[in-house]
Amino acid sequence: MIDTGRVVIAGCGYVGAELAERLASKGAEVVGLRRSGGPSRAFPSGGSILYVEADLTKPRSLVHGADGVELAVFAASADASTDDAYRRTYVEGLRHFLDALVLARAPVRRLVFVSSTSVYADHDGAWVDEDTPANASHFTGARTLEAEAIALASPCSSVILRLGGIYGPGRARMVESVARGEAKRTGGPERVVNRIHRNDAAGALAHLLTLEDPERIYLGVDDEPACTNSVITFIARAMALPEPPLTSDEHAPQGGHGGHKRCRNTRLVASGYRFQFPTYREGYGALVHASRSVASAAS
Repeated sequence: MIDTGRVVIAGCGYVGAELAERLASKGAEVVGLRRSGGPSRAFPSGGSILYVEADLTKPRSLVHGADGVELAVFAASADASTDDAYRRTYVEGLRHFLDALVLARAPVRRLVFVSSTSVYADHDGAWVDEDTPANASHFTGARTLEAEAIALASPCSSVILRLGGIYGPGRARMVESVARGEAKRTGGPERVVNRIHRNDAAGALAHLLTLEDPERIYLGVDDEPACTNSVITFIARAMALPEPPLTSDEHAPQGGHGGHKRCRNTRLVASGYRFQFPTYREGYGALVHASRSVASAAS
Protein backbone atom coordinates (compact mmCIF):
# COMPACT_ATOMS: atom_id res chain seq x y z
CA MET A 1 0.00 0.00 0.00
CA ILE A 2 1.17 3.58 -0.67
CA ASP A 3 0.80 6.45 1.80
CA THR A 4 -2.15 8.80 1.30
CA GLY A 5 -0.30 12.04 2.14
CA ARG A 6 -2.08 15.03 0.59
CA VAL A 7 -5.15 14.24 -1.52
CA VAL A 8 -7.32 16.41 -3.74
CA ILE A 9 -10.87 15.34 -4.63
CA ALA A 10 -12.57 17.15 -7.50
CA GLY A 11 -16.26 16.69 -6.77
CA CYS A 12 -16.92 16.37 -3.03
CA GLY A 13 -20.55 15.37 -3.42
CA TYR A 14 -22.37 12.23 -2.32
CA VAL A 15 -19.44 9.84 -2.78
CA GLY A 16 -16.57 12.34 -2.73
CA ALA A 17 -17.51 13.73 0.69
CA GLU A 18 -17.68 10.23 2.17
CA LEU A 19 -14.26 9.47 0.67
CA ALA A 20 -12.85 12.69 2.15
CA GLU A 21 -14.12 11.73 5.62
CA ARG A 22 -12.59 8.26 5.36
CA LEU A 23 -9.20 9.51 4.22
CA ALA A 24 -9.02 12.32 6.78
CA SER A 25 -10.01 9.95 9.60
CA LYS A 26 -6.91 7.91 8.72
CA GLY A 27 -4.60 10.92 8.83
CA ALA A 28 -4.69 12.25 5.27
CA GLU A 29 -4.74 15.93 4.43
CA VAL A 30 -7.66 16.31 2.00
CA VAL A 31 -8.57 19.20 -0.28
CA GLY A 32 -12.16 18.89 -1.45
CA LEU A 33 -13.11 20.90 -4.54
CA ARG A 34 -16.84 21.56 -4.85
CA ARG A 35 -19.30 24.17 -6.10
CA SER A 36 -19.59 25.70 -2.62
CA GLY A 37 -16.65 25.87 -0.29
CA GLY A 38 -16.74 25.46 3.47
CA PRO A 39 -14.70 25.56 6.67
CA SER A 40 -11.81 23.21 7.20
CA ARG A 41 -12.16 20.27 9.56
CA ALA A 42 -9.56 18.64 11.79
CA PHE A 43 -9.59 14.99 12.85
CA PRO A 44 -8.07 13.31 15.95
CA SER A 45 -5.92 11.21 13.60
CA GLY A 46 -4.13 14.36 12.47
CA GLY A 47 -5.95 14.41 9.17
CA SER A 48 -7.97 17.33 7.86
CA ILE A 49 -10.41 18.39 5.17
CA LEU A 50 -10.28 21.78 3.45
CA TYR A 51 -13.33 22.43 1.27
CA VAL A 52 -12.54 24.82 -1.57
CA GLU A 53 -15.08 26.51 -3.83
CA ALA A 54 -14.12 25.62 -7.39
CA ASP A 55 -15.55 25.63 -10.90
CA LEU A 56 -14.46 22.96 -13.36
CA THR A 57 -15.02 25.39 -16.23
CA LYS A 58 -12.46 27.80 -14.70
CA PRO A 59 -9.04 26.13 -14.44
CA ARG A 60 -7.49 28.74 -12.19
CA SER A 61 -10.19 28.19 -9.54
CA LEU A 62 -8.93 24.60 -9.27
CA VAL A 63 -5.33 25.48 -8.44
CA HIS A 64 -5.95 26.63 -4.85
CA GLY A 65 -4.97 23.88 -2.44
CA ALA A 66 -3.36 21.71 -5.14
CA ASP A 67 0.19 22.48 -4.03
CA GLY A 68 1.95 19.34 -2.84
CA VAL A 69 -0.90 17.00 -3.82
CA GLU A 70 0.26 13.40 -4.26
CA LEU A 71 -3.05 11.64 -4.91
CA ALA A 72 -6.00 12.91 -6.95
CA VAL A 73 -9.59 11.79 -7.44
CA PHE A 74 -11.99 13.08 -10.07
CA ALA A 75 -15.50 12.37 -8.77
CA ALA A 76 -17.45 15.25 -10.29
CA SER A 77 -20.99 14.86 -11.58
CA ALA A 78 -22.78 16.72 -14.37
CA ASP A 79 -25.30 19.38 -13.32
CA ALA A 80 -27.80 18.30 -16.00
CA SER A 81 -28.58 15.18 -18.03
CA THR A 82 -27.59 16.64 -21.40
CA ASP A 83 -24.76 15.91 -23.78
CA ASP A 84 -23.39 19.44 -23.34
CA ALA A 85 -23.42 19.17 -19.54
CA TYR A 86 -21.63 15.82 -19.64
CA ARG A 87 -19.01 17.19 -22.04
CA ARG A 88 -18.41 20.27 -19.85
CA THR A 89 -18.00 18.21 -16.69
CA TYR A 90 -16.29 15.00 -17.73
CA VAL A 91 -14.29 15.99 -20.79
CA GLU A 92 -13.49 19.68 -20.42
CA GLY A 93 -13.66 19.59 -16.60
CA LEU A 94 -11.17 16.74 -16.34
CA ARG A 95 -8.80 18.50 -18.74
CA HIS A 96 -8.99 21.67 -16.63
CA PHE A 97 -8.40 19.67 -13.44
CA LEU A 98 -5.30 18.01 -14.88
CA ASP A 99 -4.04 21.38 -16.18
CA ALA A 100 -4.50 22.84 -12.69
CA LEU A 101 -2.39 20.08 -11.16
CA VAL A 102 0.33 20.86 -13.71
CA LEU A 103 0.10 24.60 -12.94
CA ALA A 104 0.48 23.82 -9.23
CA ARG A 105 3.44 21.55 -10.03
CA ALA A 106 1.78 18.91 -7.88
CA PRO A 107 3.80 15.65 -7.63
CA VAL A 108 0.74 13.48 -8.34
CA ARG A 109 1.51 9.75 -8.10
CA ARG A 110 -2.00 8.41 -8.66
CA LEU A 111 -5.19 9.66 -10.30
CA VAL A 112 -8.46 7.76 -9.82
CA PHE A 113 -11.23 8.71 -12.23
CA VAL A 114 -14.80 7.87 -11.23
CA SER A 115 -16.52 6.47 -14.29
CA SER A 116 -19.76 4.57 -14.83
CA THR A 117 -21.06 1.22 -16.07
CA SER A 118 -23.00 3.29 -18.62
CA VAL A 119 -19.92 2.98 -20.85
CA TYR A 120 -21.25 -0.46 -21.83
CA ALA A 121 -24.08 -0.83 -24.29
CA ASP A 122 -27.01 -3.20 -23.75
CA HIS A 123 -25.82 -6.83 -23.51
CA ASP A 124 -29.23 -8.49 -23.23
CA GLY A 125 -28.57 -9.48 -19.62
CA ALA A 126 -25.17 -11.11 -20.30
CA TRP A 127 -22.20 -10.71 -17.96
CA VAL A 128 -19.59 -8.05 -18.72
CA ASP A 129 -16.23 -7.26 -17.16
CA GLU A 130 -13.32 -4.86 -17.65
CA ASP A 131 -12.22 -6.65 -20.82
CA THR A 132 -15.64 -6.39 -22.48
CA PRO A 133 -15.58 -3.76 -25.27
CA ALA A 134 -17.17 -0.52 -24.04
CA ASN A 135 -19.43 0.68 -26.84
CA ALA A 136 -21.75 3.13 -25.14
CA SER A 137 -25.04 3.71 -26.97
CA HIS A 138 -26.04 6.84 -25.00
CA PHE A 139 -24.27 10.19 -24.65
CA THR A 140 -23.77 9.64 -20.90
CA GLY A 141 -21.54 6.66 -21.56
CA ALA A 142 -19.93 8.15 -24.67
CA ARG A 143 -18.73 11.30 -22.85
CA THR A 144 -17.58 9.26 -19.86
CA LEU A 145 -15.55 7.02 -22.17
CA GLU A 146 -14.01 10.12 -23.73
CA ALA A 147 -12.97 11.28 -20.28
CA GLU A 148 -11.58 7.85 -19.39
CA ALA A 149 -9.22 8.12 -22.37
CA ILE A 150 -8.03 11.53 -21.15
CA ALA A 151 -7.37 10.18 -17.66
CA LEU A 152 -5.47 7.14 -18.93
CA ALA A 153 -3.33 9.34 -21.19
CA SER A 154 -2.29 11.63 -18.32
CA PRO A 155 1.35 11.54 -17.12
CA CYS A 156 0.49 10.15 -13.66
CA SER A 157 -0.53 6.58 -12.90
CA SER A 158 -4.28 6.52 -13.61
CA VAL A 159 -7.00 4.11 -12.50
CA ILE A 160 -10.60 4.02 -13.70
CA LEU A 161 -13.43 2.89 -11.39
CA ARG A 162 -16.69 2.25 -13.27
CA LEU A 163 -19.44 2.54 -10.68
CA GLY A 164 -22.92 1.07 -10.91
CA GLY A 165 -26.02 2.81 -9.59
CA ILE A 166 -25.20 4.38 -6.22
CA TYR A 167 -27.60 4.18 -3.27
CA GLY A 168 -27.31 4.62 0.48
CA PRO A 169 -28.17 7.10 3.25
CA GLY A 170 -30.04 10.02 1.71
CA ARG A 171 -30.71 7.98 -1.42
CA ALA A 172 -33.27 5.54 -0.10
CA ARG A 173 -36.15 6.46 -2.40
CA MET A 174 -37.30 2.84 -2.80
CA VAL A 175 -37.41 2.30 0.98
CA GLU A 176 -39.48 5.45 1.42
CA SER A 177 -41.78 4.48 -1.45
CA VAL A 178 -42.44 1.02 0.02
CA ALA A 179 -43.02 2.48 3.49
CA ARG A 180 -45.63 4.90 2.12
CA GLY A 181 -47.39 2.13 0.19
CA GLU A 182 -46.65 3.83 -3.12
CA ALA A 183 -44.20 1.29 -4.57
CA LYS A 184 -45.29 -0.91 -7.46
CA ARG A 185 -43.58 -3.81 -9.15
CA THR A 186 -43.25 -3.30 -12.88
CA GLY A 187 -44.70 -5.69 -15.42
CA GLY A 188 -42.86 -6.64 -18.57
CA PRO A 189 -39.38 -8.02 -19.16
CA GLU A 190 -37.02 -7.88 -16.20
CA ARG A 191 -33.90 -5.74 -16.66
CA VAL A 192 -31.11 -6.10 -14.13
CA VAL A 193 -29.51 -3.10 -12.47
CA ASN A 194 -25.93 -3.00 -11.21
CA ARG A 195 -25.67 -1.27 -7.84
CA ILE A 196 -23.16 -0.24 -5.22
CA HIS A 197 -23.72 1.25 -1.76
CA ARG A 198 -22.27 4.73 -1.21
CA ASN A 199 -19.98 3.38 1.52
CA ASP A 200 -18.52 0.76 -0.80
CA ALA A 201 -18.10 3.27 -3.62
CA ALA A 202 -16.01 5.45 -1.29
CA GLY A 203 -14.27 2.42 0.20
CA ALA A 204 -13.27 1.13 -3.23
CA LEU A 205 -11.89 4.54 -4.18
CA ALA A 206 -9.80 4.71 -1.00
CA HIS A 207 -8.57 1.17 -1.69
CA LEU A 208 -7.53 1.95 -5.28
CA LEU A 209 -5.80 5.19 -4.27
CA THR A 210 -3.31 3.28 -2.15
CA LEU A 211 -3.13 -0.07 -3.96
CA GLU A 212 0.30 -1.07 -5.21
CA ASP A 213 0.45 -1.86 -8.94
CA PRO A 214 -3.28 -1.61 -9.73
CA GLU A 215 -4.92 -2.57 -13.01
CA ARG A 216 -6.05 0.36 -15.14
CA ILE A 217 -9.82 -0.33 -14.99
CA TYR A 218 -12.10 -1.77 -12.31
CA LEU A 219 -15.84 -2.33 -12.11
CA GLY A 220 -17.34 -0.92 -8.92
CA VAL A 221 -20.52 -2.95 -8.41
CA ASP A 222 -21.73 -5.33 -5.72
CA ASP A 223 -21.88 -9.12 -6.01
CA GLU A 224 -25.43 -9.45 -7.27
CA PRO A 225 -27.03 -7.49 -10.12
CA ALA A 226 -30.79 -7.55 -9.59
CA CYS A 227 -33.99 -6.28 -11.14
CA THR A 228 -35.90 -3.52 -9.37
CA ASN A 229 -38.82 -5.85 -8.62
CA SER A 230 -36.57 -8.10 -6.54
CA VAL A 231 -35.28 -5.15 -4.50
CA ILE A 232 -38.77 -3.76 -3.89
CA THR A 233 -40.03 -7.19 -2.80
CA PHE A 234 -37.05 -7.60 -0.44
CA ILE A 235 -37.64 -4.19 1.14
CA ALA A 236 -41.35 -4.92 1.67
CA ARG A 237 -40.58 -8.22 3.38
CA ALA A 238 -37.86 -6.62 5.52
CA MET A 239 -40.45 -4.05 6.65
CA ALA A 240 -43.08 -6.78 7.23
CA LEU A 241 -45.32 -5.15 4.61
CA PRO A 242 -47.37 -6.74 1.81
CA GLU A 243 -45.64 -7.30 -1.49
CA PRO A 244 -46.27 -4.22 -3.67
CA PRO A 245 -48.71 -4.82 -6.53
CA LEU A 246 -47.76 -5.28 -10.17
CA THR A 247 -48.59 -2.47 -12.57
CA SER A 248 -51.14 -3.24 -15.24
CA ASP A 249 -48.68 -2.38 -18.04
CA GLU A 250 -47.14 -5.74 -18.88
CA HIS A 251 -44.87 -4.20 -21.51
CA ALA A 252 -43.20 -1.62 -19.28
CA PRO A 253 -39.49 -2.46 -18.92
CA GLN A 254 -37.68 -2.30 -15.59
CA GLY A 255 -34.81 0.15 -15.48
CA GLY A 256 -33.80 3.06 -17.70
CA HIS A 257 -31.33 3.55 -20.54
CA GLY A 258 -28.43 2.09 -18.56
CA GLY A 259 -28.37 -1.09 -20.62
CA HIS A 260 -29.41 -4.62 -19.71
CA LYS A 261 -26.21 -6.29 -18.47
CA ARG A 262 -24.65 -7.97 -15.44
CA CYS A 263 -21.34 -6.45 -14.33
CA ARG A 264 -18.72 -8.56 -12.55
CA ASN A 265 -16.70 -7.21 -9.62
CA THR A 266 -14.19 -10.09 -9.71
CA ARG A 267 -11.16 -7.87 -10.42
CA LEU A 268 -11.94 -5.45 -7.57
CA VAL A 269 -12.46 -8.29 -5.09
CA ALA A 270 -9.28 -10.04 -6.28
CA SER A 271 -7.35 -6.81 -5.61
CA GLY A 272 -8.17 -7.17 -1.92
CA TYR A 273 -11.25 -4.99 -1.51
CA ARG A 274 -13.90 -6.40 0.83
CA PHE A 275 -17.45 -5.12 0.51
CA GLN A 276 -19.29 -3.75 3.51
CA PHE A 277 -22.54 -4.41 1.65
CA PRO A 278 -21.92 -7.34 -0.76
CA THR A 279 -25.47 -7.33 -2.17
CA TYR A 280 -28.58 -5.17 -2.14
CA ARG A 281 -29.89 -7.28 0.76
CA GLU A 282 -27.24 -6.06 3.19
CA GLY A 283 -27.36 -2.52 1.82
CA TYR A 284 -31.11 -2.04 1.76
CA GLY A 285 -31.43 -4.08 4.95
CA ALA A 286 -29.27 -1.46 6.69
CA LEU A 287 -31.40 1.35 5.23
CA VAL A 288 -34.60 -0.33 6.45
CA HIS A 289 -33.06 -0.71 9.92
CA ALA A 290 -32.04 2.96 9.91
CA SER A 291 -35.55 4.05 8.87
CA ARG A 292 -37.06 2.02 11.72
CA SER A 293 -34.65 3.63 14.20
CA VAL A 294 -35.65 7.11 13.02
CA ALA A 295 -39.34 6.26 13.22
CA SER A 296 -38.90 4.79 16.72
CA ALA A 297 -37.03 7.86 17.94
CA ALA A 298 -39.76 10.14 16.56
CA SER A 299 -42.59 8.24 18.26
